[in-house]
Amino acid sequence: MDAIQLLNVTKAFGETAAVDDVSLTVPEGSVYGFIGPNGSGKTTTMRMILSIIYPDRGTIRVFGGELRGRSENVGYLPEERGVYRRMTVRSLLEFHGELRGGRKAGAEIDSWLERLDLTHCANRKVETLSKGMSQKVQFIAAVIPQPRLIILDEPFTGLDPVSAESIRAAILDLRRRGSTVILSTHDMSVAEDLCDYIFMIFKGRKVLDGTLDSIQQQYGDDTLRVTAEGGAAAVQGLPGVNQVRDLGHVQELRMAPGCDPQEVLRVLVARTRVTSFTVSKPSLEDIFIRIAGKEAAEAQHA
Repeated sequence: MDAIQLLNVTKAFGETAAVDDVSLTVPEGSVYGFIGPNGSGKTTTMRMILSIIYPDRGTIRVFGGELRGRSENVGYLPEERGVYRRMTVRSLLEFHGELRGGRKAGAEIDSWLERLDLTHCANRKVETLSKGMSQKVQFIAAVIPQPRLIILDEPFTGLDPVSAESIRAAILDLRRRGSTVILSTHDMSVAEDLCDYIFMIFKGRKVLDGTLDSIQQQYGDDTLRVTAEGGAAAVQGLPGVNQVRDLGHVQELRMAPGCDPQEVLRVLVARTRVTSFTVSKPSLEDIFIRIAGKEAAEAQHA
């Protein structure tokens, strides 16, 4: 069974189409990544799936039916973080467990607190926690009791690398246990490494949808990754190269159609010492920027 089906879904706010005729199928038991610049329609799409807001046109099915009201089968971590700050961590999580599951979830709460290194915070008020700790508490609130569908809007924003890794591992474990996870992210490396499928929305329209491999296949092997003495200056003006992206120690070169990479290498070796030279498919970040241009680049570094 597919976890989610969107068919020709449209949502406008005033004269602006936030989501424009989007169709999407999310297989059950997958991690589905939503990407796109700020304001592209990711959060609006998520909120329509959750029935927080409703589409102007189109159909949305969750596990084959319409989602109406609260459901123990669905967990949600919104981008706008918000918890009852004067409650203790344990009381807050017990409240969410009973609200969604109709039962006490003490053992599950203890397990999650230990897993995310929050056991020592169990009896502290949420308002005393750091931003990262508070975010981990809200993540736990979204995943207890283990729902069939979990929607996470920018779950890694503001987390240190250790905390981010613990959340990443938790998401994969939830998938192994049968949950379907939808997450939005501005971090293309997260989308590449974590997601089974990737959906890109840009100005309300679907522009990419599929596995990373299938998306990259659309663009072919048109990218050179080069490390050479002289850095970006050394790779300017190479024959058959349309664009150079300076990534620091590595330069990413986009070849024109018909370009011979061996000719590029020959000219480059004549100029400078080359320590690495690889022909590859474009990265997801490169594809993202190709589609969204300057707007995407600004979103990536916001």
